[in-house]
Amino acid sequence: MAPLTAEGQEACPVLRTAELIQGKWMLLILRDLSAGINRFSTLERSLFGISAKTLSERLKSLEKAGIVTRKSYPEVPPRVEYTLTPMGRDLIPLIDHMREYGGKWLMAAGRAPGATPGDSKQGA
Repeated sequence: MAPLTAEGQEACPVLRTAELIQGKWMLLILRDLSAGINRFSTLERSLFGISAKTLSERLKSLEKAGIVTRKSYPEVPPRVEYTLTPMGRDLIPLIDHMREYGGKWLMAAGRAPGATPGDSKQGA
């Protein structure tokens, strides 16, 4: 298959989808939103190691892309909830397949991340 031209890359659905969900934390945020975790503080606790600033930036990016909606409630203290849009929910089977693939090929038999199928457990 020939390499894609710039125009071809613009029209490539795989590339466009990858660009939409690329970056550290994006898939994990979507995973947690699909599991019903929808408040900022709960998301922050569920994503060990993420900063509030990073979570806020990622959620804004997902909202701008039409993947999540943000709803603010006029309460004290303020309450904000995030939910997946239909476009966001359509990404969940992709995440499920990634989980299955990782379980089968990357986590199986104690294989270290980055190891190739021919690598042994004993190492070189």
